[in-house]
Amino acid sequence: MPDGSRTPPGPSSAILTLPNLITVARLCAVPAAIYLVLHGLFSEAFWLFLGAGVSDAIDGWLARRRGPTYLGAVLDPVADKALLVAMYVVLSVVHVLPDWLAILVVFRDVLIVGGVLVLNMLGQPPPIRPLLISKLNTVMQIALVAVALLLAGSGHHADIVLGILIWAVAATTLISGGAYVARAGRRP
Repeated sequence: MPDGSRTPPGPSSAILTLPNLITVARLCAVPAAIYLVLHGLFSEAFWLFLGAGVSDAIDGWLARRRGPTYLGAVLDPVADKALLVAMYVVLSVVHVLPDWLAILVVFRDVLIVGGVLVLNMLGQPPPIRPLLISKLNTVMQIALVAVALLLAGSGHHADIVLGILIWAVAATTLISGGAYVARAGRRP
């Protein structure tokens, strides 16, 4: 192109790429994180969770730079969701987070994935674009898990901070889930 800009490459069918290997490693961190929390090793789980977040940023940067792959496009969000959902469930099991919040977070994800599957089966594939409220919800969910792990690992209590984050996650989870249902309901 004359102006020096270039079009980013489209997804490739490559499988063994560095971003994909990083994503697989993050997916493999899920059982390790569950084990650490179940055994009360919250500080270690915090560092693993933080490492997973950093690896997500790195593999995303590499994928944008080198070009995305079809496998990465599917595997990356699966790895992210698997870690978040696992953390909410296991943190509720050990009574660090309320069980009703874990149920709400898991139900929203099941509702969205189920809705996408049903719409696909009906021949009406929905656009897969995250809503702004959904992005905010993800940020809040990550922040809550990180703070909960950090507090549990350090033995400190910040009930007000934790309470605010719990209610912020609950609110954004309900609003984003409702927004996806409303968007699906407006489809022709």
